[in-house]
Amino acid sequence: MLKELHLQQVGPSDHFNVEFGSRLNIFTGDNGLGKSFLLDITWWVLTNNWVEQAAYVQQGRDKHPQITALVNNVQGEINSEYQSLFDFSSQQWRNLRSSSVEEISPTEREQNHQAVSSVVIYVRVDGGFSVYDPVRKRDHAYNFTSSSLWNGLKSNDKVLCNGLIQDWVTWQNQPNKYPFQLFSSVIKKLAPHPDEWISMGETTRVSVEDVREIPTINLPYGSVSVTQVSAGMKRILGLAYLLVWTWYEHTLASELRQQEPVKQIVLLIDEIESHLHPSWQRIILPAILTGVTSLQTSIQVQALVTTHSPLILASLEPNFEQEEDRLFLFKLEERKVTLEEVPWSKQGDTVGWLTSEIFGLKQARSQEAEIAIEAAEAWMRNDDMGVWNENLRTQAQIHQELQRVLPGHDPFWPRWIVTSEKRTSG
Repeated sequence: MLKELHLQQVGPSDHFNVEFGSRLNIFTGDNGLGKSFLLDITWWVLTNNWVEQAAYVQQGRDKHPQITALVNNVQGEINSEYQSLFDFSSQQWRNLRSSSVEEISPTEREQNHQAVSSVVIYVRVDGGFSVYDPVRKRDHAYNFTSSSLWNGLKSNDKVLCNGLIQDWVTWQNQPNKYPFQLFSSVIKKLAPHPDEWISMGETTRVSVEDVREIPTINLPYGSVSVTQVSAGMKRILGLAYLLVWTWYEHTLASELRQQEPVKQIVLLIDEIESHLHPSWQRIILPAILTGVTSLQTSIQVQALVTTHSPLILASLEPNFEQEEDRLFLFKLEERKVTLEEVPWSKQGDTVGWLTSEIFGLKQARSQEAEIAIEAAEAWMRNDDMGVWNENLRTQAQIHQELQRVLPGHDPFWPRWIVTSEKRTSG
């Protein structure tokens, strides 16, 4: 489990220093400031693998690009320090040992990462997933595209994963219903609302050209094959399947190796709200945390999640633990990217979150409405209206614009009407 991360000359900033919460870590901020990049770095630290390309480094600086991390065990004791330096000559990241830069062998990499006794799951925003299992495959990770997650993953004529469709059918039909019951339970936990329930249906043939039996799900409006559901529903089903598949295969591999399953799962989830309706955004993160603990009641979960959604943050207000959880904000100030921990403070609703430091909007309205209200407030203060656009300099002009951009029930109207009447009558 990741305790600290220190970056030097890597990514958009000269330095990043992060001390993680033991359970939940939320990263927010504008696009392009480094949220996904930070998850990629975390994946590298915990697995010694890059999902696609290695982290980019800053050129022409005095200090050498470096990644340093502290990883602790399930008891909370720091038991490993990892350092990587970027070798410009080979254009590769290499582990640092005994104050020298050298590439380690797969065997040494395996030994170094035995201390990382966590299953790591990376849910990427592009629809792909990655899994690192220290028991199953110690020196490499399983990287799924959206297609291979559903249809199976193979390597060197070996089947690494049957895929969602085949495993679903197999689990549903086998006498031992354990994985299917667990899968069904996790999916139910991820349903957005009691009135929008999801349950498992019977398998069916959906195509002349595809001879497979395809699973179906029962929704309030009918039964649908899983290959024909929406992008948001596929993301939910894929996530539920990956959680169950990863843990189920991990327990089987632990039995074959005659060792105990790990006690930690690290979840990396990029833009958790992707493709999801607001009703789903409001429950998804608490539901995922509950779903993971249903795999094994004694499992310890650490999650690193990026989001742009005020509903995600509002959903955490009843569950945020000050001692275990952290909220971070990426900022761009004077052309410099910074990463700061923000003290947790309840905002009450999505409007409160939108106008908080996290999202930084002056008002939770359209930009035109925001400008019109600011002009109205300037007029009510008797400010010089010459600095405003020509259509926002008089009371009549401002009133006309407010009528265009605000609904009749907007809470700004009473204040504006009362002040306007006093000014015009006086």
